[in-house]
Formats: sequence, C-alpha cells, structure tokens
Amino acid sequence: MLFSFLKYLQPTHYFQLQTKTKTSIFPKVETLPQTVLNKLITDNSYQSEIAKNYDLSWQAIQKGYIGDASTYKEFQKLSIKDNYHFIRKYFNPAWVFYVLMLRFFSFKNPLKELKGWYTTRHIKRVEINTIFLYNNEYKDFNSTLIKTNPKVSVVIPTLNRYSYLKDVLKDLEHQDYSNFEVIVVDQSNPFDEKFYNDFKLNINLIKQEEKALWLARNNAIREATGEFIALSEDDVRIESNWISQHLKCLDFFKAQVSAGVFYPEGKKIPKERSFFAIASQFATGNAMLYKDVFKNVKLFDRQFEKQRMGDGEFGLRLYLEDIKSVSNPNAACIDVKAGEGGLREMGSWDAFRPSNFFAPRPIPSVLYFFRRYFGNKRARLAMLRTIPISIFPYQFKKNKPLLLIGVIISVFILPLVIFQVYKSWRLASKKINEGPLIQELK
Repeated sequence: MLFSFLKYLQPTHYFQLQTKTKTSIFPKVETLPQTVLNKLITDNSYQSEIAKNYDLSWQAIQKGYIGDASTYKEFQKLSIKDNYHFIRKYFNPAWVFYVLMLRFFSFKNPLKELKGWYTTRHIKRVEINTIFLYNNEYKDFNSTLIKTNPKVSVVIPTLNRYSYLKDVLKDLEHQDYSNFEVIVVDQSNPFDEKFYNDFKLNINLIKQEEKALWLARNNAIREATGEFIALSEDDVRIESNWISQHLKCLDFFKAQVSAGVFYPEGKKIPKERSFFAIASQFATGNAMLYKDVFKNVKLFDRQFEKQRMGDGEFGLRLYLEDIKSVSNPNAACIDVKAGEGGLREMGSWDAFRPSNFFAPRPIPSVLYFFRRYFGNKRARLAMLRTIPISIFPYQFKKNKPLLLIGVIISVFILPLVIFQVYKSWRLASKKINEGPLIQELK
C-alpha cells in the first residue's frame, strides 16, 4: 500500500490488495497526463520525494482519475514521520491517535513513534476537493453502444415488499431506453401472481420457494437473455434515464461494470460519490455489467445467504480480476430503506449490530470475507476499527448526551461483546473450512 499506516485505518479496503497482474490501482505520477497533474497539489513538507509522489497518486484516485497511466506494482517503505504526516493530512485526529496507540501496543519503538507523531503535529487535515475530471466530455458524449440497442436484463429479487416493488416497477415503465426485460424473483409469502398484471413491462417472473437472496440473483442471471445485467432492488426509486446512463458510462469509460450510487430518501448524493471514479465498492442494488463478466468471475457466493457483504465480496473479485468498474453518479437511485421484508425478515440487516444479545458480532459472513481475502491479522484490525463503534445504536451518533450514556453502557457490556466476537469468529471459521459456494455461469 502507498502508506503503510493505511493498514490500520483501511485494513480490508479493495485497494489494499494487488490485482491478478500484480499491479495496484495507484498511478505512477510521472505517467499521469499534465492536465491531471495540474489539478493536484504537491506537498513539499514530506521527508522523501517518493512520499510526495505517493501523496499525488493518492490525490489522483481520490479526485476520480480513471485512465491508462502505469500503476505501481510495489511500494517503498517510508519513514514513520511521513506515515504520520499522511494520516494527519487525510484522517480525523482521533484516528491518528488511534494509530499511535496501536503502534504502542504492537511493541514498536515508543520513542520513534512519539517523535513521528509529535513532529507532524503542525500538519492540518485537508479536504480533497472534487474536480469532476470527465463531466464536460461525458455530457457531450454520443454513445454508440446505446445506438446499437443491446438488450438489458434488469434483475430484482423481492420478499414481502409488494407496496415498495410497485414503485420501482412503475419507474421502469418510464425508462427512456426500451430494450429490456425485468426478471423478478419473488420469494413472498403469500405469493401474489396477479400483482404483476398491472405493469406494462416485459416481466419474466420466477417464483422461488426458498427465501435466499443470492440464490435468487444467481437464478435470475442464469435466466437472463440480455447482453447486460442491471442489478436493482425492490425498495429503491430510479430516474427515467437509469438504464441509459449505465450504458453510457460503460461505453464512455470502456468499462465492464457501471457501479451506481445510492443515497437515502430525502437526501442528496454524498459529495464523495458525486463524481466519476474507480469504484471502491459494489452494490448489487444498483449496478450494470456485461453478462459475460459472470463467466469470468463466476456467480455470487452463497456463503452470504441471509447475511451480509455478498456484494462486497463480489466487487473484490471484480477488482482482483482487473475488471474496470466505474462509480457512476449519473445512474443514482434513492434507497427507500423499507422497514419490512427482505433481509430484515432474515435477521441480519445490519452487519455489525446483532439482532439480540447472544447473536454474533459482526455477522459471521463479514469475518468470512475479511479473513478469506485479507488474512486473520487484517480481520482483527478491521474489528478493532469497527466493533467499538458498532456498540452504539445509530441514534446515539449525533446526540452527545446519548453518546455519553452509550460509552457508560459499553463498559458494562464489554464481556458480552467479547463473547459475540468470539462466536462470530468461530462461525466464520466453519465457513472458511467449508469454502466458497460459488457456481459457474455456463
């Protein structure tokens, strides 16, 4: 990784790993176009020249560079001071202190650590300003892919959410692109076949008895007749150009995956997701990809049934196979967050907050994913980063009196949390021993 201290703050991030070609995502600064370099800010206060270049490479990716520049295959070890400099510059001071404590407890030289931490105290946190590298070109781009009118298969699994599903099917009726089918895998009980008669859509309805999300998506992909698979959900709202914007993105960037953006109902697209960039995550509720991609990376892993992070694991497989996936703000969708149905009925809607006191924390599939791809050490670092925060309920986050109460409660329930983590680790070990349940697309 560019700066080694990122392993503490982003221990299970896609970009921590090399692809199958032994490359990284980060461009060599000397191969970046001058038009991009002009928008980056050189930080001359680093100790080494290579640290300056690594910082520029980091900026390029954070600002949305999606190009053909050569990327780093390996990274030089940087000084402790340059590492503290970097995390002070881009992360909250609380996380910088967190790293210092981890370094202490990892038996690093305390004098060197304190010196590196203290001598960088003047470094202020900066915000990477969005530069929208491709907006003007994209706006004027006339997609030849759309003109060829390829067939798209829209995949929607559903479970007891007819009132929400109605809205997204109505949205699909108003698409400005017409050559698509909708494959709905309905696991509802009671099943209402007549519900689908009200829509002017080419619907391929699959009734599935087993309540299994990843099985549903895999079955739909097998049934799909389109050249492209568009993945959606039953509790989202989409714009009339949702399909065409996914196709345009694939064409413009010569990408194989267009990873759409989610944002909550009543809100706007998050600033950090408001521009085109190499996708650092993949959500099966809003994405489009060539169907042939599944022949390369195979289908979804059923080890994630009724649990979490199946889409994250699939996204990592895309990254490891060097498949270009672009975060696409123009194909955004509203996340309605239905209060019923779906994973809520399966008891694992939240990956890190268990449904009851004696349930595992985090959901075992999370540790299965972390340990399988990043190893046990990185998985432990990820838990240190996420578990303490997960002890607090969502509503405590921005309410200081409740936050104080949450801290007090956390001290008393710590033994219980340790038990929950142990249980999750043990169940994840069973999954790892069993191995992935990934089938090929024939």
